[in-house]
Amino acid sequence: MKTAHRRKTNTRPTFDADADIPGLAARKAASRLLAAVIDAKTSLDGLTDHDNGHPQFRALDMRDRALVRAILTTALRFRGTIQALISARLDRPLPANAHALSHILHVAAAQILFLDVPDSAAVDIAVTQAKSDPRTVRFAGMVNAVLREITRRKERALPAALAQTSDTPEWFESRLVAAYGEEHAAAIRAAHRIEAPIDLTVKSEPAEWAEKLGGIVLLNGSVRLTSIDGPIASLPGFEEGEWWVQDAAAAIPAQMFGDLSGKRVADLCAAPGGKTAQLAHAGGHVTALELSPNRAKRLRANLSRLQLEAEIVVGDLMDYAPDVLFDAVLLDAPCSSTGTVRRHPDVLWTKGPQDVAKLASVQARMLAQAVKLLKPGGVLVFSNCSLDPEEGEALYSAFLASNPEIAPLPIVSAELPFAAPYLTEHGAIRTTPAGMDMGSPEASGLDGFYAARMLRRG
Repeated sequence: MKTAHRRKTNTRPTFDADADIPGLAARKAASRLLAAVIDAKTSLDGLTDHDNGHPQFRALDMRDRALVRAILTTALRFRGTIQALISARLDRPLPANAHALSHILHVAAAQILFLDVPDSAAVDIAVTQAKSDPRTVRFAGMVNAVLREITRRKERALPAALAQTSDTPEWFESRLVAAYGEEHAAAIRAAHRIEAPIDLTVKSEPAEWAEKLGGIVLLNGSVRLTSIDGPIASLPGFEEGEWWVQDAAAAIPAQMFGDLSGKRVADLCAAPGGKTAQLAHAGGHVTALELSPNRAKRLRANLSRLQLEAEIVVGDLMDYAPDVLFDAVLLDAPCSSTGTVRRHPDVLWTKGPQDVAKLASVQARMLAQAVKLLKPGGVLVFSNCSLDPEEGEALYSAFLASNPEIAPLPIVSAELPFAAPYLTEHGAIRTTPAGMDMGSPEASGLDGFYAARMLRRG
């Protein structure tokens, strides 16, 4: 049944916007933060930071914060599907300026369709929220009708919508198909609908830690957990610094150096410190460069927990001029982060083609500066967590062509046997969320990464 918009111009809010109605504050926060992501292109991680996030989020208790985060990641992960199901129950599109109304509907539908929230509670709170806002009060009846219709028909309508719709914005879908072909692109899109497992880099004995934590050992030595009881910090080995959270793909760039015993190593975009920790644990004398003082503080705390040492330098790479050049340099460069959509579904809705091009230009400048820090015969690894070739394969080829002092140093499968499926024809590494089949969708996949190794000619 399609439902027309119902206007009641003489209707007024029947309660104060700050009324103490259970669950209302969390849903209002979710709608406000969804607006910040979709309309203002703001990072979800920044909005939901417990110390510096959005004030409306920080005003909630920890339980409601977790609920808001779950609602938002779900609403963003399945945005196309949710929009299709809402649109199918309207006889005409929402008004072009009805952003607040759209966000209320998406927040409620995400709960009804995907989360363990009673349908009646999701509907009632959404109607209450609509009535409390002068921008949406006249649409409260429509909110009620649309959401109740979604509730009644979800058992059949949701599978059909998932099969027929894409949860990937058009700008990214076209680039994905162009880069990987329709079949691989479809597998990546499917992986984006599944929350990523938690991977740990362990200092030693991965099999023992997998047994203790109820996980599995991956071929690169990471330990993968598909579920945990309680917060990460409560797990065995965390306080003792025996492991740190790091996607298996993110662990590859540091592994491309091999033995670093006694070598001077620079990690040029170091925070939060997973790769710095790897380099230090591999025996390198590590200098960790970080632009942000706050992120450097987090890096220092992480290394302290892990009982690993590195010299931390707060500063801009473009101005950095060490007294002694390095044997090895890792540049894990800032990028569009489109390889991390499983963990950060906001990325595709806050970024666009212009961001990819801008960031690729930044990466090229950073690479040129990184070369200056490397002594002749030294090794440079460039990596990022983008799926877009403009930030990976194309950038690497252009960089080699314009920098004759740098030679490719291809990875061969004998060095990193686990990486063999991800080797490109040029000996670089390309992973995607559709890789690493572990027998079930929930246990499979990798972040999308590109990593290439180079040598500065002597």
